[in-house]
Amino acid sequence: MPNLKEDDNALREVLTQAKIIAVVGHSDKRDAYGKGFAQRTSYQIAQFLRQKGYTVYAVNPRIKEIDGQPSYAALQELPEPVDIVNVFRRCEYLPEIVDEAISITAKTVWTQTGYLASTISTKSYRCRTQCGYGCLYQN
Repeated sequence: MPNLKEDDNALREVLTQAKIIAVVGHSDKRDAYGKGFAQRTSYQIAQFLRQKGYTVYAVNPRIKEIDGQPSYAALQELPEPVDIVNVFRRCEYLPEIVDEAISITAKTVWTQTGYLASTISTKSYRCRTQCGYGCLYQN
């Protein structure tokens, strides 16, 4: 599998073929200071992905609803298969999240810069799930 961080063509292919993205750790905090900008990156990126035409599902067991849309407690509860699992959780939660992503046959797991450990990458490779890290949004 290609290294999505180093192969722009592979990353472009993942993003053009993907239609459905689950955002694990999606926050409902969107306007912390009353100035119209997002407090949490997960909220901002999820909104950006929606604006670009992706179907985005929030996955956060602490939140029931975000902007009128349901938030799911786990990836297994999503109503349809997802192409990308975009993770906004601390790195100690990644092994469990990758296991969940593999169990739902997600094609790609995307984490934030610096979070991709070799053991997680190896595990996902064996299950044919791509891993990447960095930014899916650039302002």
